[in-house]
Amino acid sequence: MKTWLDAWPVYRQLTGSDPLGRGKAARSKATENVVSRTATADRVVQSVCPYCAVGCGQRVFVKDEKIVQIEGDPDSPISRGRLCPKGSASKQLVTSPTRETKVRYRRPYGTQWEDLDLDTAMEMIADRVLDARRKGWQDEVDGKRVNRTMGIASLGGATLDNEENYLMKKLYTAMGAIQVENQARI
Repeated sequence: MKTWLDAWPVYRQLTGSDPLGRGKAARSKATENVVSRTATADRVVQSVCPYCAVGCGQRVFVKDEKIVQIEGDPDSPISRGRLCPKGSASKQLVTSPTRETKVRYRRPYGTQWEDLDLDTAMEMIADRVLDARRKGWQDEVDGKRVNRTMGIASLGGATLDNEENYLMKKLYTAMGAIQVENQARI
């Protein structure tokens, strides 16, 4: 016959077969009913942590097209399943209710911010890049052909991995920019 003492973990630990309290003595009904988020995921997507240039592997667990958990990827030769505190908290980067999902814009000489849809903001950026390239373009300098623009520059950050930095360098060079630098090298 079970008594109220049987529900008390310390009593189960002292009287049962688990004197160290590492197994059955420490488990409750609530513990038995807990299912991990990774076990209920529909799929697992391999990814790379976005925080620094180390490139730690991540496993992103997705259920109903929503991220439910992000963990280190044990198959990654770089991190072998480990993540730093920032990498471990990267789920918050994409699921936080405080994450900005709209583009905020303040017009020149404006005093108020306004929300823009992403397509409008991307068009504005493209127009400005083309305008800056056109206005700063140089065909020749001191009689030497240079085909460059001084109207565009890039300063990359340490959160970019090697592949992203490579693509940025290719993009800016293709646009004619020669001022391409990275914060990690400075």
